[in-house]
Amino acid sequence: METTRFWPRCCNRSTEIRERVRRRAVLCLVAAALLAAPLALASTPVATFSIVGYDPDTGDLGVAVQSRFFAVGAAVPFARSDVGAIATQAMGNMSYGPRGLDMLELGVSPEHVLETLLGSDPDSAHRQVGIVDSNGRSAAHTGSECMSWAGHRVGENYSVQGNILVSAETVDAMARAFEETDGILGERLMRAIEEGQQAGGDSRGVQSAAMLIVREGGGYGGLSDRYCDLRVDDHEDPIGELRRIFDMWKKDALIMEGYRHADEEEWDQAFASGRKAIEMSPDEGEPHYHLACYYSRAGMYEQALEELERAHELDGELPSWAAEDPDLEPLQGNERFRVLIEGE
Repeated sequence: METTRFWPRCCNRSTEIRERVRRRAVLCLVAAALLAAPLALASTPVATFSIVGYDPDTGDLGVAVQSRFFAVGAAVPFARSDVGAIATQAMGNMSYGPRGLDMLELGVSPEHVLETLLGSDPDSAHRQVGIVDSNGRSAAHTGSECMSWAGHRVGENYSVQGNILVSAETVDAMARAFEETDGILGERLMRAIEEGQQAGGDSRGVQSAAMLIVREGGGYGGLSDRYCDLRVDDHEDPIGELRRIFDMWKKDALIMEGYRHADEEEWDQAFASGRKAIEMSPDEGEPHYHLACYYSRAGMYEQALEELERAHELDGELPSWAAEDPDLEPLQGNERFRVLIEGE
């Protein structure tokens, strides 16, 4: 028998109050731990330029970074789905990542997260930090002892920051690129660090680059939030190499974006994602196959068959998938579809 409907309304109110008290208590414990634990100065500067960004359309959060520093992707970027993204650099303090994300998850604003982290750190003048949360709020800090040129730019849904740079034009170019680039978050982050490098970048040179983007259930098998996790640890052209492997990732991401739009019956967006994936891999049959699936789900069967035939021309093995694909079930009575499947 259902009993919850007989609970008085005051019970729900009491639950809300208890939850608020619990959240405040946890926040106090986090702040107390930060204040109680001295944060030691890092011995090696993570001199670099980075961007933290948020996409309000998808909820994606991410960091892209480049540095004259080995394996920068293991030190600077931190992100948690539906929470926020943090970059910690200069004399970076890696505890800023998990501690900051814990506070963001409790609803603390980026500005207050920075205030708490820096207030408990005797070496805050040597730190550089960028933060964005899942509401698009952003904040940044460049300590007075960071090596020149050092600074940051904060905007809606992003923050860019860098130290030991050729000039301020690096972060200015990054901010412009993020604001002016269309498309998925990864492309906007990628363009930002490409433009930052073109504008001068790290005055010491290049070595490594990385990109981390999180999305709830975005990891392999839907079991983690690591939607995009790419690293170039040591390379003579780390941003160029990151672009190469990013484009490999992006093709698959566009295909998945197409299915996401199809699930929402956002057909124009689904078709646009499919066509972009084809543009990135014009000699592969798979993107045509997935575009056929979007068309089939939209009831556009002629277009679906045309894309399947093109997929077959490029990759003769693809039709074997089509026979059992529920997205293509409406085509199963069509003679052209039968010929593709049976090879007659």
